[in-house]
Amino acid sequence: MFKAILIDKESGSYSSRIAELDEPRLPDADVLVDVQYSTLNYKDGLAITGKSPVVRSFPMVPGIDFAGTVAQSADPRYAVGDTVVLNGWGVGEQHWGGLAQKARVKGDWLIPLPQGLSARQTMAIGTAGYTAMLCILALERYGIGPGHGEVLVTGASGGVGSFAITLLARRGYRVVASTGKLQEAAYLEQLGAAEVIDRATLSEPGKPLQKERWAAAIDSVGGHTLANVCASLRADGAVAACGLAQGMDLPTTVAPFILRGVSLIGVNSVTRPFAERQLAWQALAKSLDLNALDTITREIGLAEAIPAASDLLEGRVRGRLVVDVNA
Repeated sequence: MFKAILIDKESGSYSSRIAELDEPRLPDADVLVDVQYSTLNYKDGLAITGKSPVVRSFPMVPGIDFAGTVAQSADPRYAVGDTVVLNGWGVGEQHWGGLAQKARVKGDWLIPLPQGLSARQTMAIGTAGYTAMLCILALERYGIGPGHGEVLVTGASGGVGSFAITLLARRGYRVVASTGKLQEAAYLEQLGAAEVIDRATLSEPGKPLQKERWAAAIDSVGGHTLANVCASLRADGAVAACGLAQGMDLPTTVAPFILRGVSLIGVNSVTRPFAERQLAWQALAKSLDLNALDTITREIGLAEAIPAASDLLEGRVRGRLVVDVNA
């Protein structure tokens, strides 16, 4: 028996609860993992509360991230006792996920624990930090460097934003943080933001072309915010887009792209190739100030994750929530 958050939908009634489950109920796959830590992401919040139809089948165990120890393996790449990490791949949506004490998944979805990081630290980083690093690597492949000018980070007090700020600052970029929580300015500056601006300056409809400012941006918001970011990028600038907190719509025009040559780079953190995942995690282990994780992170138990999901969606959570599934 093991404990898990179980989401179900019966007779039109959506529910999330802590359940005791038998191991045979786990879905078929080739690696069984004793989960040590998971984390609470925005998508997990949507799944637990039912505020968006991210869960594709019922019953479902949420949790798009986990780290733990291999208990059984039919995959030759992983032996019993190996510590592994998973991000994405539809777990918590289509396949039972990591907000549980056990998970059975495909070996292709795992990577070995990155050298220099503990299981808890990988979940303090989680998909949020992993996505932030994918965005930075995408901008650097495009050719953006610290000498090109300011980099804007939207949704700055959230998980992706918090990591993007600290990672960019440690790489020498001048970072401007956009947030709706100006009371968090000191926190964002502590992470490395050189300036904090009110998200209201970006979140309303704006002109197709605006004053050039940003050399690049990392956007987890979408909607009018992303449109305004594109409109205010400097010539040949780029924005890495990875989220939709404001919405899926993109009310922009072709003007920034054909008159200034800016680029919109989509970043998908769910189904990346093994080598790309390893590269991103190796870069995180080398680049991240691990002491900063204490500033960004709060640890909770499995039962606490259910009420915390609503807090996350309502914007009452700063930084990252690590879930000790055995607490």
